[in-house]
Amino acid sequence: MQNWKRTFYLIWSGELISTLTSSIVGYAVVFWLSVETKSAEVLTYAMLASLLPQVLLGMFTGVFVDRWHRKWTMIGADSFIALCTGILSILFYTGIAEIWQVYILLAMRSIGSAFHTPAMQASIPLLAPESQLMHISGVNQIIYSICNIAGPAIAAVLITIMDMSYVLLLDIGGAVIACSALLFVTIPNPKKNVDVMKQPHIFKEIKEGLSAIFEKRGLGWIFTFDIISTFFVLPIAALFPLMTLNYFEGKTFDMSLVEIVWGIGSLAGGGLLGIRKMKLANKVLIINIADIVLGLMFMLSGLLPPSGFIGFLIFMSLGGVAGAIFMGAFTVILQTQISSEKLGRVFAMYGSITLLPSIPGLLATSFIAENIGLPHSFIIAGFAIICSAVILLFIPSVRKLGRSTIGLQSPE
Repeated sequence: MQNWKRTFYLIWSGELISTLTSSIVGYAVVFWLSVETKSAEVLTYAMLASLLPQVLLGMFTGVFVDRWHRKWTMIGADSFIALCTGILSILFYTGIAEIWQVYILLAMRSIGSAFHTPAMQASIPLLAPESQLMHISGVNQIIYSICNIAGPAIAAVLITIMDMSYVLLLDIGGAVIACSALLFVTIPNPKKNVDVMKQPHIFKEIKEGLSAIFEKRGLGWIFTFDIISTFFVLPIAALFPLMTLNYFEGKTFDMSLVEIVWGIGSLAGGGLLGIRKMKLANKVLIINIADIVLGLMFMLSGLLPPSGFIGFLIFMSLGGVAGAIFMGAFTVILQTQISSEKLGRVFAMYGSITLLPSIPGLLATSFIAENIGLPHSFIIAGFAIICSAVILLFIPSVRKLGRSTIGLQSPE
């Protein structure tokens, strides 16, 4: 704890480069698929390939994250992702890459993320004082925001001047840097039950993780309504490129511009999380306000005429602010309300359970785009998100939990 700043500087430096290169590669693949196919169905399958492994494995990966050494779990996950990207790069270089192969490699990369993300999130409370968690959450949002700003812009340029095989190599370099940075830090592991360590009880430990969420009064409600919001957010996010290309008649650069302004908004949101008033505020109320703003931005985007691309950029930048604040505040709630030895399971299950209901929505995106219409889908999703956030405000246990998060509380 005494040297927590040095530890985080090392971790953040590696994560910044690794996240940036992954962002560039991720957007390059999406842009390549958009330009090559102009198909909502193809983009949907690509997103499903990226999400399904985390959905299916999330219940189980958290158990192993809590058992294994978290530093080596992150290094192993990053190395696996780099290996998968290297295989995809070879397929593009030899000219035999096909869309179904891209799907498979995206799914394999997702498996690595299913281990890396909860391991990283569960390690933070072990490395820094509790009073700094909101600030750290803000810095993490800033890192991801910087990558969301630079990633699509760089990706849009690179896929026009370079072969995809060389673009993909960036991700390998980023993984090497991130793993090297982790080698120089010590991440302590929380105390574990000896009997559990000797004999694995996977389903019992999964149940313990779920109980940690739903036994905390109010937290289960927030978790449930977050699932509802995600059900509407992810399909809309998958339609961003098509909304730009088909409705606003934009180009590849315009697709990247949407992601850039969202990233700029997220950068601002991450900065806001670090101010003192935000760190001491009612974090449940922060989550609800952010969700309402995000829903409103979707609704307003759907009401724009085809000539309103500038308005779309403005609304998406404000949506980025709301999204970053929502995620930062919710992460801190989990980190301060749940004991550290269960956090790996909780974060893994959070990623899995919140994504699971969105799969049917993603499968319906091509139907939505062709039958409901892109603008109408934005309006419907935005209205549903606002309704879920407003309803959550009237649940007594949620309001009580919110009052307990004014300042920072330790797990009971």
